[in-house]
Amino acid sequence: MAKDVLAVHHADRRRDVMMPYAPALLVRRGSLLFLSGLTAAPVYHSHPHKEEEFALPSGMREQATLAMENMKKTLEAAGCSLSDVVAATRYLTDITEQDDLNRVWAAYLGDHLPTTTTVEVSRLATHPRCKLEITAIAVADAAARRRRPRPERRPARARARRKR
Repeated sequence: MAKDVLAVHHADRRRDVMMPYAPALLVRRGSLLFLSGLTAAPVYHSHPHKEEEFALPSGMREQATLAMENMKKTLEAAGCSLSDVVAATRYLTDITEQDDLNRVWAAYLGDHLPTTTTVEVSRLATHPRCKLEITAIAVADAAARRRRPRPERRPARARARRKR
């Protein structure tokens, strides 16, 4: 079954302005993919955190580019792409840098307009130098789900011990 997602607009919407998002998206068919918060930091990093794993650029544009690359790679791991994103929440530590984020966002998404919410926060948990974190929801179709690798199976002996 192919996914089916429609942009929803008000009947009296203004057509003289360019909006960088859709007010709502109606998902009629497809499977939902929920992305954890993505930053400019490597997706896979040590916990507790190790300082040497967080060599982050200082600028919003550079951090936004790294975060978008992390989003792209995460989506691809599930058989999706940026055009499958239907909703995103963007957390910024400095709202005055939103225009820089929007430029990078537009470069990656082009005419695709997922719903977005942008929130200013005092700090992100990943690292004090992180300026941005993005969570997202994407819609995958049945073909994308089939491309996903199956989880590793435990050997029969390990499964048997677990049942005891």
